[in-house]
Amino acid sequence: MRKKIVAGNWKMNTTLPEGLALAKGLNEALKGKTTKCDVVAGVPFTHLASVVAAVDTAKIGVGAENCADKDKGAYTGEVSAAMIASTGAKYVIIGHSERRAYYHETPETLRAKVLLTLAAGLTPIFCIGEVLAEREAGKHFEVVDAQIASSLFDLSVDDFGKLVLAYEPVWAIGTGVTATSEQAQEIHAHIRSTVAAKYGAKVADDTSILYGGSCNKDNARELFANPDVDGGLIGGASLSVDKFLPIIEAFD
Repeated sequence: MRKKIVAGNWKMNTTLPEGLALAKGLNEALKGKTTKCDVVAGVPFTHLASVVAAVDTAKIGVGAENCADKDKGAYTGEVSAAMIASTGAKYVIIGHSERRAYYHETPETLRAKVLLTLAAGLTPIFCIGEVLAEREAGKHFEVVDAQIASSLFDLSVDDFGKLVLAYEPVWAIGTGVTATSEQAQEIHAHIRSTVAAKYGAKVADDTSILYGGSCNKDNARELFANPDVDGGLIGGASLSVDKFLPIIEAFD
């Protein structure tokens, strides 16, 4: 049975004191609750060790929003997967649409990041998705297939089974536009079939695929009711406990 996951992506938001207050607030809100999904907080590098120490990591998995594509060395300003793991974090978000668009991350770069993340014992949350022009041209299936194949299909069956996928309709991030429940289910099912064609039905059935496009407390329950939508990668709504908690509870 694949995991249900609600993961927050704080992006470049919150100072350390603000981030600690947010993490502690979420931790307090979940205290005594039994959730029907795993909860992840993807936080800035500067926050990792402090947030790990501040929360019940049995309730909240802590993750980084990126990692270097090198193991170690003279790469000033970079943060390696091993460094992330040493903080007690358990996840790394890789290939987010903002990293692809603003920092021109290539399939080869992302492949290296995935391998290093796995070697460090971390779980990659690997992002895929199309921009508006690609959706309007009917190329969305083609785009996500290429993103998966070019960065992930060199992995062994065992290693692929350690991944979480996150589908981002880039045209629906921060725009207030959300893919319909039917659109989300259609492309999540397609992604699962693409994985099945390469690795077999069992691996595909066990792979968690999250929806990452303007998911909020009002639409989460409908989105998560789809058989191939296994949770969400949540941006802005993860910056408020009052907005994030109802998304977590959408599985209850």
